[in-house]
Amino acid sequence: MKKLLIALAFAGVSMSSMAQDADPVQKYSVATNSFWSNWFIQVGADWNAWYSNEEHGLDLPESPFKKFRSNPGASIAIGKWFTPGLGLRTKLSGIWGKAVTDDDNYGNCNKYWTLNEHVLFNLSNMLCGYNPTRVWNFIPFAGAGLTRSMSYNTYAMNWSVGILNTFRVSKHVGINLEFGWDRLEGDADGVMKANGSQQRGWDSHDNKFYGEVGLTFNLGKATWDKTPDVDAIKALSQAQIDALNAQLNDANAENARLKKLLAEKKDEAPKNVKEFVNTPVSVFFNINRYNIASKKDLVNVKGLAEYAKDNDANLLVTGYADSATGKAAYNQKLSEKRANTVANELVKMGVSRDKITTEAKGGVNDLSPISFNRRATVQVKD
Repeated sequence: MKKLLIALAFAGVSMSSMAQDADPVQKYSVATNSFWSNWFIQVGADWNAWYSNEEHGLDLPESPFKKFRSNPGASIAIGKWFTPGLGLRTKLSGIWGKAVTDDDNYGNCNKYWTLNEHVLFNLSNMLCGYNPTRVWNFIPFAGAGLTRSMSYNTYAMNWSVGILNTFRVSKHVGINLEFGWDRLEGDADGVMKANGSQQRGWDSHDNKFYGEVGLTFNLGKATWDKTPDVDAIKALSQAQIDALNAQLNDANAENARLKKLLAEKKDEAPKNVKEFVNTPVSVFFNINRYNIASKKDLVNVKGLAEYAKDNDANLLVTGYADSATGKAAYNQKLSEKRANTVANELVKMGVSRDKITTEAKGGVNDLSPISFNRRATVQVKD
């Protein structure tokens, strides 16, 4: 028996180590589910072996497959995962057992049931990170409960430990392989201790070892959602705010310039008109995007397009990216795409493509805050 326990422990440790090496997953936090989520039901068939305190000193064979100490059994359980790594399970098992006093199989049947409450520790999720599609999960458990012998009308409290292995078949179905040990704190096999015996250690109590194969059925929502990346959401919102601020700054600057022209009461002349239309007009983009953040930016662009068509003028479109995010090569490509996006809008407005020149400046930090640099500018080409 000692050799068997050592072999099972070594197998469990080895399997856990292999799970960590073969199934690397980036760890992340998960959101808490409702009370009615992550429930499961298990049904199984087992092979149980009884090691009674009455056999102390008899030197009986310790094999769990000997006919005088083993029988088949069945079980049903219901449980819930409160986190990907921690759960509770209520399990009812039993039916056929053995009261072991010698190696004679005759007349030692012990019909029983055991009701246990187990705390489950999913070490695969705890150590390797939560993965909803992981094929194999390694789950030690421990708990306590009550055992009743229906053959001998006796009760006993028990402590239990074991290892539950689950193998994913689908989102809601899995195969489970379980090994466990129940240590009973009283006489549960109907036979009292031998008079004058001085048993110590594990053989001073009745013990049940079992191996079980069964099915797990996950009920309702069986997975966990990743916690939203609040920092990313804040960054995206801030980028949008920065783009709006940049547009407002451009509009304020243009209004101030127009007020100055009106105050000076200068006559409109081609030079002045050229000076007006030659002021770069900005079109802004969100971080890592080359689709225009707001179509309102195209209002001023349309004015330049009309001027270019009326005066047969050439337009220059320059794309930019901010230097704070992304590598230089990536920013160069991004700024090219932004310039091409605005050039395509000018073509839609009726400007001939051969009248449009595009260039890309890559990542820059000309403006502050840095998000103002995520733009493309349009101006009349000198």
